Amino acid sequence: MIDETLNNAGDMMDRSVEAAREDFATVRTGRANPGLYSKVMVMYYGSPTPLQQLAQFATPDARTILITPFDSSALRDIEKALSDSEIGANPSNDGKVIRVVMPELTEERRKEYVKIVRGKAEDARVSVRNARRKAKEAVDKLVKDKDSEVSEDDGARAEKDLDALTKKHIEIIDHMLKRKEAELLEV
Repeated sequence: MIDETLNNAGDMMDRSVEAAREDFATVRTGRANPGLYSKVMVMYYGSPTPLQQLAQFATPDARTILITPFDSSALRDIEKALSDSEIGANPSNDGKVIRVVMPELTEERRKEYVKIVRGKAEDARVSVRNARRKAKEAVDKLVKDKDSEVSEDDGARAEKDLDALTKKHIEIIDHMLKRKEAELLEV
């Protein structure tokens, strides 16, 4: 029973790390990348829809992304979603495609991106800690339950394992953050 609880906590923590990895990929470094827009949601016929389901992307050069909507009626909605996103680029619309020219990365903009990445890392750490808290509550409940055969020693051992698991996942997030910060600050 404890092993199952620890495995579930480990799976939840793994998902948090993977979500952080995906979030980090959406933050721009030196080159225009369609992956920057993977988290942008567009209000399409009244429901939020991922931009990548509504358009095709092309990168003709290092700082330009061309977004061609599959449905031309969604052009304005896509342009609005891009303007409202935290990516910091100004889209221009020529009636058929949306052209996004990424601004040159200034030192100030790089520092803004670092702040965004740190926020995403903290969100991932909180998610890992929440998984730990839920698992610890489950273990404590098993220890208190008279019908279960879980002793206090087993509970203490499980808590140590849980702490080690939490520490490992937080270290992974911190390592990813350090790499992404170095990548963003590299000129």
